[in-house]
Order: sequence, then C-alpha cells, then structure tokens
Amino acid sequence: MMIFEQLITSFISTAAFGILFNVPRQSLFKCGLVGMAGWIVYILLENNGLNTVFATVVASFMIAVISQFFAKRYKSPVIIFSVAGIIPLVPGGLAYDAMRHFVENDYNDAVALAAKATMISGAIAIGLVFSEVVNQTIRNNKLNLK
Repeated sequence: MMIFEQLITSFISTAAFGILFNVPRQSLFKCGLVGMAGWIVYILLENNGLNTVFATVVASFMIAVISQFFAKRYKSPVIIFSVAGIIPLVPGGLAYDAMRHFVENDYNDAVALAAKATMISGAIAIGLVFSEVVNQTIRNNKLNLK
C-alpha cells in the first residue's frame, strides 16, 4: 500500500508544480508521470539499501531521459517535463531542517543536514547533466553513421 501512496502523492505534487510553472494543460499529465517515475525509482533504490545521493543521481537521470523522450514525442521543450518532474527529489525539507538547527544554535546537526542537502542538490544536477551528455553522444553517433 505504501508504494501506491507514493505513486499518487508524487504524481499530484509534480502536476501541481506544473500548474505553478504554467505548463500547458495537455502536458500536465505527462509531467505528473515523469515526476512519479523518478520518485518511484528513488524510493525503490533507497529502500533496497542504496545511498540517498546515488539514488538521487539515478532518479534524476531517469527523469531527464523520460523528459527527453516526451519532448521528442510531443514536440515540446524538455524543460517543461524535467523541471516539474524533478520537484519530488528536491531536498526542501532537509534544507529547512538545516536552517532550523542553525537558528537553534545546534551547529553540528545543522552542518550535517546542510551538507546532505547540498550533496542531494548536486546529485540532481549530475543526473540531469549526465543524461544530456548521453543523449548528445547518441545523437552525434547517429549523425556520424549517416
């Protein structure tokens, strides 16, 4: 039952952020699917004992790959799907907790939480960039074969 709840909430949160980002109506469902797929990959990897940062890299890579597929298929910009899709992975709660610990003068926990939030944010960026590098490499190889 927990996986089903994760699917539903990640879909709704991604689609809701799509509305905030003024995503075209016909793309909202697809944005929700992208975010849901990325979140499920993340949850499954983390529940199977993988490091949070590595799970985030893999999930953001998957989000970028699916976003590129949808962009080609529906002739839309990739950013429509990737920005909305990445929202469930953003460590906002972790960053909030870090700031709260700083304000409470609990610097040991604050630094640890801030470092983890920074690593997760970097993992998101690495996954997105790595996907684009793979996509460009495949495109260039196809052009060279022709």
